[in-house]
Amino acid sequence: MDKRIAQLRAFGALKKAVLAENIGEGRIECNICQRRCRISEGGVGYCRTKVNYHGTLYDTIYGVISSAAADPIEKKPVYHYKPGSRCFSVGTLGCNFRCVFCQNWQIAYADPVESGEEACRTGVTPEILVAWAKDINCEGVAWTYNEPSIWLNYTLDCAKLCKEAGLYTVYVTNGYATPEGLDLIGPYLDVYRVDIKSMDDHFYKQLAKVPSAQGILDVTRRAQMEWGMHVECVTNIIPGWNDSVDNLTKTARWIADTLGTKTPWHVTRFFPYGELSNVPLTPSATLETAVRIGKEAGLEFVYLGNIATDTGENTYCPRCGNLVVRRSGYETRVVGGVTDEGKCANDGEWLNMRM
Repeated sequence: MDKRIAQLRAFGALKKAVLAENIGEGRIECNICQRRCRISEGGVGYCRTKVNYHGTLYDTIYGVISSAAADPIEKKPVYHYKPGSRCFSVGTLGCNFRCVFCQNWQIAYADPVESGEEACRTGVTPEILVAWAKDINCEGVAWTYNEPSIWLNYTLDCAKLCKEAGLYTVYVTNGYATPEGLDLIGPYLDVYRVDIKSMDDHFYKQLAKVPSAQGILDVTRRAQMEWGMHVECVTNIIPGWNDSVDNLTKTARWIADTLGTKTPWHVTRFFPYGELSNVPLTPSATLETAVRIGKEAGLEFVYLGNIATDTGENTYCPRCGNLVVRRSGYETRVVGGVTDEGKCANDGEWLNMRM
C-alpha cells in the first residue's frame, strides 16, 4: 500500500477526500454518495476510488482522465440546454453502482487503488481541463462516461474554474450523490442529467446493486428546487424489467408532479449487453407507448433515444405545435422558433429551454 500511495501521489491523483468523517476504531465514513461507506484502515470504498490510509481518507482519481471527447450536448442526452452547442465530455474510473448491463464497465469497474491509471491520462489539473475545453471551442464541460459524483474532489474544483471561464457545467449521473455532496457542487453546476431507471426498488436491487430509488428521487428534486439546476431525465427501457405500463406511468407522473410538466424525459432503447445479453432490444412499440404515457401524465417534452426516428427527437411548442428545434441523430438545428429567453417565438409559451 505504501508504494501504491506514493505512485498515486506522484501522479497527482491523491487528494484528501471531502466529506470524510472519522467514526472511531480507525474507521472513516465517506459521505460523498448514499452508500456512506465505513472504511477501515487500509480499506477502500465500494467505488474503489477512496482509501483509508493511516487514518485519512484519500481520493485516488484526482486529475485522472480515462475518456474524453468534444460532443454535441444532445449526446448526453440534453435537449433543452444550449441546443446545438459542443461540450467537452470527460470521465475517470470507478462507480458506486454495479449495473449488470453497464457498457462502460472497463472504466466503471476499474480499481484505481490497485492499477487503474496505466491506461489513463493523469495530472490533468482543472486549469488544464478548462484550457482544453476552450482550445477546442467547447461551450461547456460534462462529467460523464462513469459516475461523476464519486469524482467530487476534482469536479468541484473544475466546476468552479469553469464558471470563472464562462463555461457551462453538466453532470451525467445516476443520481446517487448525498444531499451534502450535491450541496458542495450545487452553486457551480448548471445541468443535472439524471437516470431514473425505475420506480421499482427491485430493479435497483437486482440490476444496479443499490437498495432503493427513493434517495435518487430526493436528490434529483433537490438539484432543481434548491440549486436551480436544469434537470433532464432518462429512462433506458429494458424489456421485462422496467417496461410495464404501471412502472412507466409512475415514472412519468413523478417527473411531472415533482419536477414539472416541462421537464424533458428521454425514453431510450435498451441494447442487450453484459448479464442481460439474453434480453431483447426494446421494441419500438414499447417506446411509443412510453411516449404516450408521458404525454398522458402531462409531460410536454418526451423524446425517443437510441432509435432512428423522423420526429421523436424534435422539440415542438406544446401549445401551438410550432417546430422549435429539429434533430436528426446528433445533428441539431434551431429553426428560429425560439427566443433568447427560451420561449416559443410564435405564441410566447415558455419551453424550459436555455439558449
